Amino acid sequence: MRTDPRTPAGPPGPLPVRSHLPLRPDGPGSPVLDVVVPVYNEEDDLGPCVRRLHGHLTRTFPYPFRVTIADNASTDTTPAVAAGLCAELDSVVYTRLEQKGRGRALGTVWAASAAPVLAYMDVDLSTDLNALLPLVAPLISGHSDLAIGTRLSRTSRVVRGPKREFVSRAYNLILRGSLHARFSDAQCGFKAIRGDVARALLPLVEDTGWFFDTELLVLAERAGLRIHEVPVDWVDDPDSSVHLVRTAAEDLKGVWRVGRALAAGTLPLDRLARPFGDDPRDREVAGVPGSLARQLAGFCVVGALSTLGYLLLYSAFRTAVAAQAANALALLLSAVANTAANRRLTFGVRGRARAVRHQAQGLVVFAIGLALTSGSLAALDTAGPRHSHGAELAVLISANLAATVLRFLLLRAWVFPEQRSAAPVPRPAATPDDLRETVR
Repeated sequence: MRTDPRTPAGPPGPLPVRSHLPLRPDGPGSPVLDVVVPVYNEEDDLGPCVRRLHGHLTRTFPYPFRVTIADNASTDTTPAVAAGLCAELDSVVYTRLEQKGRGRALGTVWAASAAPVLAYMDVDLSTDLNALLPLVAPLISGHSDLAIGTRLSRTSRVVRGPKREFVSRAYNLILRGSLHARFSDAQCGFKAIRGDVARALLPLVEDTGWFFDTELLVLAERAGLRIHEVPVDWVDDPDSSVHLVRTAAEDLKGVWRVGRALAAGTLPLDRLARPFGDDPRDREVAGVPGSLARQLAGFCVVGALSTLGYLLLYSAFRTAVAAQAANALALLLSAVANTAANRRLTFGVRGRARAVRHQAQGLVVFAIGLALTSGSLAALDTAGPRHSHGAELAVLISANLAATVLRFLLLRAWVFPEQRSAAPVPRPAATPDDLRETVR
């Protein structure tokens, strides 16, 4: 039996600045694409899957390829079936892990592979293989960093039961609501990634099971890497061994863990960031809004919540202290929260670097707002010493609107000025000639 003797490499360094030109293999005959098929006790489906995949790649894929069977601790005759396939078919290799976990199998093989493009698909081949070349072409050309098949596109053709349809759509809604994911289908077993991106990203992925590719995608998106989506034709496998309830529970645990890490800023995602090009969409993908409209939208949401919090705090403090003191305390607390929220959500600044400086600058902005609101209260007292609590709130709301406009301008121009790349890298357009050039 031919086995793959590769072992995982050590932790990689920062992702190098890439020109995003078409990838090239290491040498003549070296595989451009390594397709991993993770298996566990798949003695019946493995043979038909690999033969069909190998035949399709031989007929349609214009570059050298390899199919890697990644066996994660099968206890049936899967190893024997894999041995027969390796003897029968060129460019098919087998590697075995003694621990279960689809994520563990993918991470191990991807980290060790020297192929410039890595992919995986489920052994049931539910996805039409005609989507494979469109999946990997943007990675070969250098246009994108990751690619996924999506069953939720309007142009996808999907056949599956209502229970799986509901679970899939509900899960992706949870990802959008909790982790702000913008990719459409996290669970489709049809994905690809550039090899250099995988070696930099995999050490940050903790999950070794079904949540592996979701975590990979979330971290890649938060790091500003470009994710390409391909609509697929997909037919549900009625004999799938996936346990929906247990898998959903583990996925929700993963969502909580990743969300907590992102909120705390403990993941070193800055080292993975793709250099910004001339396309303003590059900045948007990285979480740094590329337009005034997007920044205004984020600022308005944060401002509305901050104003509500400020008014609640003012009303609470006003029961114990004078109006000026209640205003100062409420504005101080809401200003700290406002600066932190705008830092992350409006201007896309993550991590702890310069956080103290940003808060200090935010306090200067707070002082200006305090002067406006305190001056408004003083003017109200001068106009009439007796006035209602509602009048105080009305004056404060008006003063806060003026302070809000000034706060946005100061945050955008002074606290969080746009950081532009000193040497932007243009994004080349992918053409068929570019793709074929990789094997010359």
